[in-house]
Order: sequence, then C-alpha cells, then structure tokens
Amino acid sequence: MSDAMERIAAALERMSPAPMDAPDFEAADAFVWHVEPDRLEPVLDVKRVDMSLLVGVDRSRDTLLANTVQFARGLPANNALLWGARGMGKSSLVKAVHAAVQAEGHALKIVELQREDLPSVGRLLNVLRTSEARFLLFCDDLSFSHDDQHYKSLKAVLDGGIEGRPDNVVFYATSNRRHLMPRDMIENERSSAINPSEAVEEKVSLSDRFGLWLGFHPCSQDEYLAMIDGYCAAHGVKVDTETLRAEAIEWQATRGARSGRVAWQFFVDLAGRHRVKI
Repeated sequence: MSDAMERIAAALERMSPAPMDAPDFEAADAFVWHVEPDRLEPVLDVKRVDMSLLVGVDRSRDTLLANTVQFARGLPANNALLWGARGMGKSSLVKAVHAAVQAEGHALKIVELQREDLPSVGRLLNVLRTSEARFLLFCDDLSFSHDDQHYKSLKAVLDGGIEGRPDNVVFYATSNRRHLMPRDMIENERSSAINPSEAVEEKVSLSDRFGLWLGFHPCSQDEYLAMIDGYCAAHGVKVDTETLRAEAIEWQATRGARSGRVAWQFFVDLAGRHRVKI
C-alpha cells in the first residue's frame, strides 16, 4: 500500500511541481532552464564566437544588435525570429550579440529554453518577472511537427495572455523554417481541415507574432573562404594561401554543402593538423 501511495505522490508532484527556490541571478550572465524540478542552471563559460568572425550576415547582425541594445536600455524592443539556411550562424549571432551588448556595459542576462520545455514557459516567465534584471530568452532550432501542441505554449512568450509578456523579457528564436513548421504540414491542413483557412492561419500566424524576421541564406564561395581566413587570423594558423584555398574548396565539395558550420569544421581539422589549440 505504501508503495502505491508513494507512486501517487510522485505523480502528483510531477503534475504540480513544488515552487522553485529564488535563483541567484548574480551567479552568472547566462542560464539554462530545466524542468523536473524547475531550476535555472548558471552557465559560467558560454561557447560562442566573436561577432567579427560572422561573415555574410551584416544586415541581420546590425538589426539584431540595435534591437538588443534598445531592450537592454529599457526601451521597447521586438521578439526576433532568425530563420533560414542551416549552419549560417543564427544561434552564434544571438550569443555574439549578447556578448557585444554586455561589452558595451549593459547588464543583460541570457536564458536558454529547450523546445521540449515550452509547456513550462509560463512558470519560467513568472520567475523572470520577479527580477529587476533584463533577460534575453533564447530557444534554438525551434520548429513544430504534425500534432505538436507546443506551439500554443509559445504564444505565452510572444503575447503573454492576460498578464502580458514581462517587460524585462525579450524572446529570440532560431529556426530553419520561416513558418516554424514543414510546408507539407501546412498543405495538409489546407486539404483536410473543415475550415482550411482558419486551421492554417492559427499555426502560420505564430511566426507573424515575431516583430523581427531575419533571414539567413547560403553563403557564396568567397564568403566561405573569408570565414576560414578570419578563423586562421584569429587563432594564428598560417597556411599558404593557394594551399588553404584548395583544401577548403575540396572540403566543402566532399560535404556537399557550403556554410559557416562547414567552414568552422574545416578550420577545426586544419588547426588539429597544424597542432594549434583553439
């Protein structure tokens, strides 16, 4: 009997978790949100690249930086959706912008939220609402599949319901999809729903709730090579220009893709071969 009661008590606790202890926001400038139990884990060493090494995203960089500075100063700012080609620095730009804003002397915290934890976002917002700090809430690789109801939880961040989104929170997300869901899912809604236009509108309009849409597109070969040159200069790797170019082009040909991520992977291999720590 006691075992059954313990299982029931554990199930009830999962359904209604105990209030979390007040987090120490002075412990770090970056946090990751976890659930079961709810907690904000400080991140002391954020893995990111310097904004100067992000090539081919100048317009998106300037727009996102200006929006973030506005927010850090306590001024109105938009939620932002960074969408487009894989490996072109969307998440790297968010983290680099956060570092740049901090370097200007603004006290801005970044909190990473996993897509799977979106149903708990209301509880997270209530925690952040009580702080005097300003928070950049960040969700990487945000997308939704068929019958995925997590998108409804996202509305709490973008619209805030009755309470409204806390004034000290702005939400940035990255996605490979402009409308956060596969095209075939949208087409299926149009063909099978009783009222196709309303069924599609509810889901597609989710991305419309972001005030900023920043598109990222595949890079050119010149941009790809410029990324590698930047990494070499930043880390002191010296290679003959023609040799470097030939190896870099061969690397991207074997990968069948050309992007910032591929450029970084080539540089990691290059630095390893030249015994340079990065």
